[in-house]
Amino acid sequence: MTQTSRFFLSLFLAVASLASVGLMNTAAAATAEDLNTDSRQALQTLYKTNPFSETISHKAKAVLVFPKIIKAGLVFGGSYGEGVLMKGAKVEDYYNSVSGSWGLQAGAQSYGYVVFLMTDKAVQYVAETKGWEIGVGPTVVVVDEGVSKNLSSSTLKDDAYAFIFDQQGLMAGISIEGTKISLIKR
Repeated sequence: MTQTSRFFLSLFLAVASLASVGLMNTAAAATAEDLNTDSRQALQTLYKTNPFSETISHKAKAVLVFPKIIKAGLVFGGSYGEGVLMKGAKVEDYYNSVSGSWGLQAGAQSYGYVVFLMTDKAVQYVAETKGWEIGVGPTVVVVDEGVSKNLSSSTLKDDAYAFIFDQQGLMAGISIEGTKISLIKR
């Protein structure tokens, strides 16, 4: 193994170790009460930054809220966070969001995301699957500024709409495609 290879391997292991410690601390710290509070605050943050998201919330059958996802990577990466499924103002269940990736990537960041489930079919799918992978099952539209400008309450026809918000850190690009959402006990 060359000296350059050793350096990159050491750097990768250091970043992976820091990321896994950060992910484990985030996962262990969240109680049901913490998740409920953080999720409600995250929704308010989203509504302030994207007012149309509040319009969608009134038409949604249920809302998955992940207030804080931690993502880290150096060639190989991953993300983890916990959140709630809400119907109206009531928290129904608790879920985690996990993804893995590989490719040209380096850094760490945190962000939140909310998925508005617009149909009974989408809510049922999330409830009945052992793990829902975004991109498989109900149609999810990731709403960015461009998509948001073209949406109105009369054009909402997809199963689910996802909003990513409150991005912090140093890592280019966020995608929730391929993220697995699974029921957890709290």
